[in-house]
Amino acid sequence: MSFISYLVNGLSLGSVYALIALGYTMVYGIAKMLNFAHGDVIMIGAYVALITMKQAGLPTWVAILISIIACTVLGVLMERVAYKPLRNATSSLAVLITAIGVSYLLQNVALLIFGANAQTFPSVIKWSGLSLADGKLNISGETIVTIVVCVVIMIALITFVQKTKPGQAMRAVSEDRGAAQLMGINVNATIALTFAIGSGLAAVAGVLLCSTYRA
Repeated sequence: MSFISYLVNGLSLGSVYALIALGYTMVYGIAKMLNFAHGDVIMIGAYVALITMKQAGLPTWVAILISIIACTVLGVLMERVAYKPLRNATSSLAVLITAIGVSYLLQNVALLIFGANAQTFPSVIKWSGLSLADGKLNISGETIVTIVVCVVIMIALITFVQKTKPGQAMRAVSEDRGAAQLMGINVNATIALTFAIGSGLAAVAGVLLCSTYRA
């Protein structure tokens, strides 16, 4: 039974890592850049949810929604302010250094606003979970919901990329940015949409990770 418990917990953690990787690889595949600030966006999303739940006293679903919106806006701002002016830079090193700078900026802004003390993240799942095999196998509600939510998000993202016009535009820009622009695709808007989706996924991943594996 312990093996099954470890397996389910591994699937839960792995699904969150997969969600993080989706946002990261979307930006890399379409914008052709390494967004080193992606992990910091995850941190910001978790902190926004924490503050809105603990200090503002808002319901869990409202806090998660605010976190997603905040990270989506943050992702678009990062792209517009820091990365878009360097899109046609002759050296890719300029974008790389800028991404590292944005990462350090977000880290230090979070230190100034939230402080350096460890925070206890409340559970966003009120379900106690399942108890199987006469109590020998216990699976927490956070673990089950995390796996289900991640699978649903992945299916929705695949459907979006395969079936919708913005998704097809993202695939076209990923294949050949110049050809996509000649075909009438707004490359700047497509890349901004990619950052928005990736940052929104980062917010969800941050909340799930901190809720499931909270201190």
